[in-house]
Formats: sequence, structure tokens, C-alpha cells
Amino acid sequence: MRIVVVGATGNHGSSLVRRLSRDPEVTSIVGVARRRPEWTVEKVSWVTADISRDDVELEPIFTAADAVVHLAWLIQPARNERITHATNVEGSSRVFTATARAGVPALIHASSIGTYSEGPKDRGVTEDWPTDGIASSYYSRHKAACERMLDSLEAAHPDLRVVRIRPGLVFKREAATQIRRLFVGPFLPRALVRRDLLPVLPVTERLRVQCVHTEDLAEAYRLAIVRPDARGAYNIAADPVLDGESIGRELGARPVKVPAAALRAGASAAFHARLIPVSPDWVDMGLGVPIMDTTRAQRELGWEPRRDALETLGELFDGLREGGDFTTPPLAAETSGPARIREVLTGVGSTSR
Repeated sequence: MRIVVVGATGNHGSSLVRRLSRDPEVTSIVGVARRRPEWTVEKVSWVTADISRDDVELEPIFTAADAVVHLAWLIQPARNERITHATNVEGSSRVFTATARAGVPALIHASSIGTYSEGPKDRGVTEDWPTDGIASSYYSRHKAACERMLDSLEAAHPDLRVVRIRPGLVFKREAATQIRRLFVGPFLPRALVRRDLLPVLPVTERLRVQCVHTEDLAEAYRLAIVRPDARGAYNIAADPVLDGESIGRELGARPVKVPAAALRAGASAAFHARLIPVSPDWVDMGLGVPIMDTTRAQRELGWEPRRDALETLGELFDGLREGGDFTTPPLAAETSGPARIREVLTGVGSTSR
């Protein structure tokens, strides 16, 4: 099998190409990235392309592939939706169109729990829950827009096998520097990321979330690629659901309930003061999206996570303290510059690096 992975050097992609390189069914992998890495992996050849640009010719890259896996996505800059939309929506449209035109038989798309409309937090929803997103969240709107484009693509190309992988939060130690840069910003000293320095944890009632280890998510992608009957959407997350009590126990902090409005107001103030890069609509999405039922992935793909959610969260926390990173441009510590100075000078939450 020849597999093309678009967005092959980020949190998802770096784990997926390694997993595919070990699969005897996979003979070659084309890794597509905005910035060519120095990293070498067995069976992988690299192609430099930016899907946000009109002049990108993706169809020749996709020709003769058995599957295209679309992972490319921008979370930052949160302060300029024109840039994120150009990659997340317009770029995704180019990938989808080129896949169909190249005659590729399968398209696997990185959707998200963020595509779901507001839903329950006391039970899991299946993949038929509405996917209109959370209106105030640009990330959620973009994910929902991709779902609508995939609906149209499937209607126009019924022979194209489309799979939508919908994970919760995705963590691994190697992604800790990137996650810190995207969501926390440059002003958190690593020395303070210690369990004994977190006496309290602000929580609110509906802030219950799911996560999955990136390596386990990579296996879900691989199964969706190699199983010819895999089609449609699959929820991907590990147990247990993370809430204030469970996170507090893992981090050694006492949960303290705060009103949702106060939590959002604090996030908004920090964002507008350029103390953090992540916009307050991420709070809206966290409070709004439902808990997912992962039964379909377990039953039809044979997928089971090897790491539970608390283990995955603990690995991320340790990675934040230790400066966990990887050699590819999206994950490397060098992206932040010495002492994170590049993050500060370019504006916190104002760049897509």
C-alpha cells in the first residue's frame, strides 16, 4: 500500500508515519508538510507543500496512492481567523478535491470531538450526534465545515471510501512543547510544573473532557486505512472521562468549583492581555461538546487504547515539566526560540508556527 499523509510532522502525523512504517502491508509513505523535516523514517519520502496556498498542486502527489490521510490543521494564530480558515477549511477542500480527482480509493480525515453540537456530559453519544459544532468556537466551526464538505464529497463520489476519525484531546510527551506553545504560552516556567506546587484546581460542572494518547490514535488511523470495510465516523477516546475530581487526584490538587462565566472571563482577560495564546472560545467548546461513546471503533475497527486517560494526562504533565519535544518543526523546542523569545516577539497567539 502507498499512503500519503498530509500534515505528517505534527502531533498526530509523527506518530502515524512511525506506526505505518512498521506495518508490512504498507510499502511506501509520502509525508506532506509545510516545512521539510530532517527526520528520517523507513519507507517515508517527504514532499513540501502548504495546502493553504492556491498554487499547491496536490493531485500529482496523491496519484497512485491507496489512501490519503488528512491531518494538516492550524490551531494558531487564534487572533487571525483568516489564516486558520485558509488552512483548515480552504486547504481541506483542496485536499478533498485532489483526492477525488486523483482517483484515490480512500480518504481518512482527522475530524474531532469539536465537530459535535452541544450535548450531554453524563453519558456518551454515538457518531450520529449532530455535527454543527459550537458556534462561538472557530476551531469547532472549521471542523463542522469540513464535515459538510465531506458529506458533499461522498454524495458526488460514492466509490470513495471516506473515514472520519473523531478523537478527544490528543497527548503524548513528545508533543508537550507544542501543546504548551499553542495553549499555555511562553510565560509558564517549567520549574513550576510540579504536582506539589498545584494546591488547587479551578473546575466547573460541565468541564468534563476525554483524551487519548497519540500512539493509540495512530493505531486507529492505521486500522481505518488497512480495513477496506471501514467507512464513516469513529469516536476515539480512552477511559476514564476526565473531570475535576480525577484530574485533581492525578495532579495532587484540590478541585475548587468556580462558575463557568468566571472561568471564561478569566480566560478572556488573559487572552486579551496576551498572557496566553488560546482564545476563550476554547472554554465554550470544552463546556459544550458531549462525551463520546467509542463502542463503534472498538467493535468495527478492533481498536482498544493501550493507555488510559489518566496515564496519558500524566505523561503530558511530565513532558511539560521536562520540556518534551521531537525533531520535527511543529514539535521542536527550537520553534519557540531561546528562552521562548520568538513566541513573545511574534505576539502570543499571533503566529502559526
